[in-house]
Amino acid sequence: MAKIAYLECTKCGEHLSADQPQTLCSKDGGSLYVRYDLDALKGKFTPDSLRGRVASMWRYHEVLPGDSPVTMGEGFTPMLPSRHTPNVYIKDEGLNPTGSFKARGLCAAVTMAKQYGLKKLAVPSAGNAASALAAYSAAAGIEAHIFMPQDVPLANLVECKAYGAKVTLVDGLISDCAKMVNERKHAEGWFDISTLKEPFRVEGKKTMGYEVAEQLNWELPDAIFYPTGGGVGLIGMWKAFDEMEQLGWLKTGGKRPKMISVQAAGCAPVTKAWNEHKPVAEMWQNAQTLASGLRVPKPYADYIILDILKKSGGTAISVSDDQIFQGVKDWASSEGLFAAPEGAACLPAYNALLAQGFLTPKDRVVLFNTGSGLKYIDVTAEALHISAEPPKQAAPATRKIGGIIQPN
Repeated sequence: MAKIAYLECTKCGEHLSADQPQTLCSKDGGSLYVRYDLDALKGKFTPDSLRGRVASMWRYHEVLPGDSPVTMGEGFTPMLPSRHTPNVYIKDEGLNPTGSFKARGLCAAVTMAKQYGLKKLAVPSAGNAASALAAYSAAAGIEAHIFMPQDVPLANLVECKAYGAKVTLVDGLISDCAKMVNERKHAEGWFDISTLKEPFRVEGKKTMGYEVAEQLNWELPDAIFYPTGGGVGLIGMWKAFDEMEQLGWLKTGGKRPKMISVQAAGCAPVTKAWNEHKPVAEMWQNAQTLASGLRVPKPYADYIILDILKKSGGTAISVSDDQIFQGVKDWASSEGLFAAPEGAACLPAYNALLAQGFLTPKDRVVLFNTGSGLKYIDVTAEALHISAEPPKQAAPATRKIGGIIQPN
């Protein structure tokens, strides 16, 4: 694995040592980036180095942390050309372990937690991060403490309990869960592994950026649509593009994708901040959406997300729950892909930006489906008015056939 040179604050640029666990910059609370000696890797670690490597995110191990990965085969998910829309690709993260893109970030974070010798990890989650942390903690022999809203999709709750995690259901939103973790972590001895409050979840998520480049033969798309709750994946991919440029894999100063943040209309703090030209988001009041992963009232690293949107020439857009679940239905019936509602939000978002002229049908775009729709059976059944109960059938009548067939 890569040797970490240092950790860098995304606000003030302060350098911190990675020799011990770190959370946020002690000076200003900025999220930390992991930095490697990319100059030493340049010319040695090249796209040709990837030939014949394992089809997982650890094929990029030179730019990933940890001496011994706690891996279950996460990453290198399919890049599916749309069957009906030219120049559109769907990156299907639902085929990761635990059924979502969260496996990438939590794999890297748990790998480093084990290396540091941490015994207890805690996370507030809308669902899928909880499942991933529970699974990887079980694999690593680490205690997982999960805090989720009480209306979390049933699959997430069942998974976490099956993996042996200690689960607390909270009457509130993910922000309320985060507050509870923050209030109790010191007394309980938990290491807080919240979104962008530790540096390694970004490292796992950035591999999506490496894969987009590799799977498109090292030519970046014109735009990437990314469902944005905490925004780690969007941030990670932009970091990956920076690293690939420094490694000489991409043309310096060359074309980068327009990064497009997709949110639910009932919880759209990034979209609101973007439209109001603000550098940070305000706390969204009365957040409501059935796409639970998008129900994040204020992303911790909103300042990074909004800066990336600006630098990339991208935008932020929100879509209604009705549009989201129509997207679930459309992708399922036309592409054969049963998407998570968060991922399916990208389809109406793409259609809206086409209609607005922000993109053209000739632009090559990647839409991220962040999870499997199978994890949202209860939610999707409700939204699409599908009966979840099988029809009752009368028991077959008893047939008196004894004695028809007799042994010789």
